[in-house]
Amino acid sequence: MDWASLIGLILVVGGIVFGQAIEGGSLSSLVQPAAFVIVVIGTIGAVLLQSRMPTFIRGVNMLKWVVNMPQDTSKKNVQDAMIWSVVARREGFLSLEKYMDSSKDPFIGKGLRLVIDGIDPVRLREILEIDISFYEMEQRQAIKIWDAAGGYSPTIGILGAVLGLIHVMENLTDPSKLGSGIAVAFVATIYGVGLANLLFLPVANKLKEIVGREVVRREMLADIFYSIAQGDSPRIVEERLLNHKH
Repeated sequence: MDWASLIGLILVVGGIVFGQAIEGGSLSSLVQPAAFVIVVIGTIGAVLLQSRMPTFIRGVNMLKWVVNMPQDTSKKNVQDAMIWSVVARREGFLSLEKYMDSSKDPFIGKGLRLVIDGIDPVRLREILEIDISFYEMEQRQAIKIWDAAGGYSPTIGILGAVLGLIHVMENLTDPSKLGSGIAVAFVATIYGVGLANLLFLPVANKLKEIVGREVVRREMLADIFYSIAQGDSPRIVEERLLNHKH
């Protein structure tokens, strides 16, 4: 559980509600179904228009990482790497099969398999770097749906405001309908700007940080597998790990 994200979300909602109460306003005045439909549904539609469905679904599924971040296994990987290096040095590459079979990480499994197969170290690194690049590209494409939502929602909020004002102008002779039209106009703008700056863009930045951390972890592993494939001593592997830490 990422408490920073959870606390941030509580502060965002609490700040808006508390601020509205200080001003003497009613919370119900911020609840406008028409404005919500215009902004949220409109933003989803715009994002879908620019994205492939698998990318959109992957981006939505990544939302859970904001409060439930994937476990950082870097420290364990470092410990495991020292074991792999010692075992490979003493018993040969084939002795790494047991670690490959027990690994639940596909990237580690792939790296160990390449080492066991005796792939040329330079070729091994190229293969793993391509794998890393593809992973990063795929994940960042998914994250772009949140960046896109943060760009579209304020504009769609303005469209909602204009629609509300059009409704007001159409009913100038009927004062009973003016209030609802004006409310939709202002609340749509709040929804658009608020969702962009308090939800969509922060989520995108958090996911970028998580993916960036995972890319660094994989690059470290690729360097380790390259070193083991070259037959480097455990001491050299350790030095490479220290370089990544810095």
